[in-house]
Amino acid sequence: MTLDRSELRAMFLLALPLVLSELGWMAMGIEDTMFVGCVSAEAIGAISIGTTIFYTIAILGGGLLLGLDTLVSQATGAGDIEDRRRSLINGLWLVAALVPTVMLLVQGVTSILGLFGVNPEVLGQVAPYMRALNWSTPPLLVFFCLRRYLQSMGRPRPVMIAMVAANVVNIAGNWIFVFGHLGAPRLGAVGSAWSTVIARTLMAAMVVVAVLRSEPALRAVSRGMDFARVRELLKLGVPAALQIGAEMFVWAAATVLAGRLAATSLAGHQIAVTIVSTTFMLPLGVSSAAAVRVGHAIGRGDPRGAAHSGWVAVGLGAAIMSISALTLMSVPQFIARLFTPDAVIIAAAVPLLRLAALFQLFDGVQVVTTGALRGAGNTSAPMICHIIGYGVIGLPLGAWLCFGDGLGAPGLWIGLTTGLIVIGVALALFWRGAARRIAASLQG
Repeated sequence: MTLDRSELRAMFLLALPLVLSELGWMAMGIEDTMFVGCVSAEAIGAISIGTTIFYTIAILGGGLLLGLDTLVSQATGAGDIEDRRRSLINGLWLVAALVPTVMLLVQGVTSILGLFGVNPEVLGQVAPYMRALNWSTPPLLVFFCLRRYLQSMGRPRPVMIAMVAANVVNIAGNWIFVFGHLGAPRLGAVGSAWSTVIARTLMAAMVVVAVLRSEPALRAVSRGMDFARVRELLKLGVPAALQIGAEMFVWAAATVLAGRLAATSLAGHQIAVTIVSTTFMLPLGVSSAAAVRVGHAIGRGDPRGAAHSGWVAVGLGAAIMSISALTLMSVPQFIARLFTPDAVIIAAAVPLLRLAALFQLFDGVQVVTTGALRGAGNTSAPMICHIIGYGVIGLPLGAWLCFGDGLGAPGLWIGLTTGLIVIGVALALFWRGAARRIAASLQG
């Protein structure tokens, strides 16, 4: 299949604002850490624990909305505006059910943190931090739903603008509430949580305005719940949420295992995780663009276009991550030195960054093919591949190499690298088969 430069250009223009949005998402967490880092070590510990718990629950809930990528993009490609709106309305009904569920789960975990042996000085700050942060759940899930809708229509720019505005507000809010400027009380870590609540409320409000401007007739759409459409959303969203959950669980478990090693090994692990989490944002944006372009092509009955869009996205993701791999392999010391001047920690991080370079290409392929498959309506294959690749192969192998074979943190990362290679290869094969089936079914 020859490369269509117009498709590459369309994919790039769609992916770029989505990549910037993903980077903006990470930037908000970095901003919070930087401001709270000026308060105390206990405050940093509080937001570290609090955000980890909150995001684990909230992102799993938000994963149930990923079915919007499939249904909205395919309806948009088919020119079926009413069906697209139907998916949005029922996505919002799903949000209405998810908000109290997520908030109750977060509150429940907050109330039992003391049972897990959390440092009492940290616990004294993490509980009020999480109670405040929990109020960001409604705007966060509304934003997540409307973001899927806008980008599946091929309109990612309002999402990017909302994210930029939220970062500006978050920086200002941290300055005001963490340190007590402009007459506000000095709230420390809790102030950072309230800053996040305000930023996410703005984010949600901006995408609400964007949706209403692009869909002025939306106000007239029936607001009743369509249980059949909700079932469709959940049929696609549950496997997607489980896939995200498997990935989050394995990396969290790897960090817990690294915590059993020397403090310098754990610090090197944290640096490497931060780097790969950042590089992952690049193909993640391409993945969302792949879901949209493949869905549009399927909706308009263009099987060759759907397959071509998917492969162009895979090529773009692979190219981006190849550059990332070369960078990590070439200058790992320089990258580690950006985080710490400690030579021992740098020495611990360098081999992990070089191992990370080995899986960058496969990480890019797996996340982009996940998006392409989601655009085609297949969220089960990525779930199966992630559970097997990470849970059956990567983590057990890494744990054995780390402790049983005495390799330490590099052994843990060898296992994770092996798992990611398996996932990347398997999902590329799944996408090849899916592209052929799409062509056969639509042509038939």
